[in-house]
Amino acid sequence: MPPPPCGVPVFGPIRAGGGRHRIRRAVRTRRRAMAAGLAVTAAALAASAPRGDARVVRTPSRAAASPMAARDVVRAPVRIADAAAVGLLRPGDRVDVLAGARVVARSVPVVGVPEVRADEPTDGPPPDGGALIVLAVPRPTAAALSGAAANSALGVVLC
Repeated sequence: MPPPPCGVPVFGPIRAGGGRHRIRRAVRTRRRAMAAGLAVTAAALAASAPRGDARVVRTPSRAAASPMAARDVVRAPVRIADAAAVGLLRPGDRVDVLAGARVVARSVPVVGVPEVRADEPTDGPPPDGGALIVLAVPRPTAAALSGAAANSALGVVLC
């Protein structure tokens, strides 16, 4: 006699390779969510930025006196007491300017060293005692240099 019939359980439909597509879809959804979040953050930052004129930020060159704006930097002619020390300077060198033991200007660039004229004697110091150099300095420093030069002889230290 044959065995009694048994019931077959009910199974859902089987889809071949369906798991792989689910993973791809989940990754794609997360990428979209992250991109949307970044876009919202960028928009919020742009909206909260201070209003005003847009300025281009440039790195200061070697000849700039400081990170101040170029309009705040002036060329100041300065008479240095030691003419031989001025002979060592070239445009682009950085110097500290001293008045006695006090530092008047710190790490300022030399933008010009006038050449000695042919009619001036080269074997001794100039008749007015010193040599001229041109420095690129902020306006307040130019005023301090002028005041210090009126009271004492100026010297330079190469940086």
